[in-house]
Amino acid sequence: MARLSLMLAASIAALTIQPVQAQDSGSLPGPGEPELTQQTANSGGPLDPAQEKVRFDSADLEFEIFPDRHAIAGVATLHFTAKEATDRLVIDLDRNLPVSAIRIDGTALPESAWSNPEGRMTVMLPRPLAAGESVTAQISYAGQPHVAIRAPWIGGFVWATTPDGKPWIATAVQMQGCDMFWPCIDYPTYEPDFVDLHITVPKGLSAPSNGVFKGMDTLPDGRTTWNWHAEHPTLYGVALNVGPYEEISGTYHSRYGNDIPMFFWHLPNEGDKPEQLFAEFAPTLDFFESVIGPYPFASQKLGVVETEHKGMEHQSINAYGNHYAKTANGFDDLFQHEFAHEWFANQLTASNWDDFWLHEGTGSYMQPLYGEWREGHGRYIKMMLDMRPGIRNQHPIVSGTPQSASDVYYDGPAGDIYSKGAWVLHTLRGLIGDQAFFDSLRLAIYGRTDPKPGNFEPVYRSTPEYIAFVNQEAGGDYQWFFDVYLYSAALPKLVQSRDGDQLTFTWKTEGNKPFPMPVDISVNGDVTTLPMTDGTASITVPQGAHVIVDPESKILMQSDQVDAFQTYMMQRAQGAH
Repeated sequence: MARLSLMLAASIAALTIQPVQAQDSGSLPGPGEPELTQQTANSGGPLDPAQEKVRFDSADLEFEIFPDRHAIAGVATLHFTAKEATDRLVIDLDRNLPVSAIRIDGTALPESAWSNPEGRMTVMLPRPLAAGESVTAQISYAGQPHVAIRAPWIGGFVWATTPDGKPWIATAVQMQGCDMFWPCIDYPTYEPDFVDLHITVPKGLSAPSNGVFKGMDTLPDGRTTWNWHAEHPTLYGVALNVGPYEEISGTYHSRYGNDIPMFFWHLPNEGDKPEQLFAEFAPTLDFFESVIGPYPFASQKLGVVETEHKGMEHQSINAYGNHYAKTANGFDDLFQHEFAHEWFANQLTASNWDDFWLHEGTGSYMQPLYGEWREGHGRYIKMMLDMRPGIRNQHPIVSGTPQSASDVYYDGPAGDIYSKGAWVLHTLRGLIGDQAFFDSLRLAIYGRTDPKPGNFEPVYRSTPEYIAFVNQEAGGDYQWFFDVYLYSAALPKLVQSRDGDQLTFTWKTEGNKPFPMPVDISVNGDVTTLPMTDGTASITVPQGAHVIVDPESKILMQSDQVDAFQTYMMQRAQGAH
């Protein structure tokens, strides 16, 4: 997802712009709308026991969009397989979209067979399912979906208009979930094998979406239906986009030998800016494929669509609303960040939102890594240091217990899953070296260190699984590293004390957790690495010598100067003098 605090001025913005607090996230309707229930507002909350009894196999989704009424109508045909016996289906769907009919395996149900009081609909089956049996549910519904209050962070439908007054519509539902506009099981590990989409829009509008384009049907009155087939889509990544788009397309010949279609749907009359952004697609792909591994959705497409909201990692149809902003880094940070999520969110999907940092920390680390690939270590360090003042350390990045997306983003570590997550990876890379670092990352992403097109499938990952991959590739037990950086809020502090010519350094951590992190010390320009095996070490330093701790900024640690800067920025934001 687009970084709320770090996208433009990185660290400074993090101190002045914070995510809207979500204790009221269940009561954030748009004008004239009923309240969102807590069930609908919090994506990835606990599953209903009946949901645990089924596998979500696939979906066929028909939508018609009515821009003048800010309304939609849908028919969702959902396929499930019972993992154990059940007499019901429990399906998440915002109650703002009333259901008019349900058919089970082609048989119409009476209205008494379903109820949806809180946005989690219970459908009583005509007959019980045994383990291994399959069932098809066809659900017809319509209504006015909730309007996004501040897309993508407080999401829903975005009903905008282009500069010349034409409809410009998008969905952005990461925090609230797929059930904001289609019936699903709103939990990260319930991705279907494939989704077919059929999107009907008024004459003159386009509807780019996920996956592979399967053709457009023109209706007698000029409306068009756009047909798409998407494989292994993330649930919140299924996206509707409607507008008077123009298309730029091309083909990237991958270093792995396959061809990848590339598309950019943009608004008309924007000069050469769309072409300039499209020119970034191929080199960005080359970076990821050379440094990380093959593009996971090459058989579908690299797709980007211009939106009124900032951005979102909708699989193979990433939302882009950065207004073609230029930066000193030489590339569009937002495009690169959202594209990074094709690997870190869409290929590797967090098993639970408590592992949100596996999406956002890795996605954020890819921007300075790209800077290094393009220009060298100086650009990399500059971009890492720009992030550093945005780290708040108010909550651990990982709690160790299941969380909803809102729990993490609004009431938990929030922006730290981006900036602190990226710095954790930077520090880890310096500790274990590039070979172990990138191989452990590939294991997490692809399940193997030698990925090639066709030899991997999308995976679900947890933080403990990633730690195990690091231990495997680095050849040691690095739990201590993650205990301090992920499972603690406070940063480690390096305390100095002097006794004559002996300068002693000691790590202090939250809860006195072990932290044998080696540290470089420069004395009059000569650098020595202190092993810090027991969390402490001494070095002979003559009085008056010039000492620099961690001269190459390898380690994420507490900093008095960063703390002072954060305090200053907070006071300024609050109007203090």
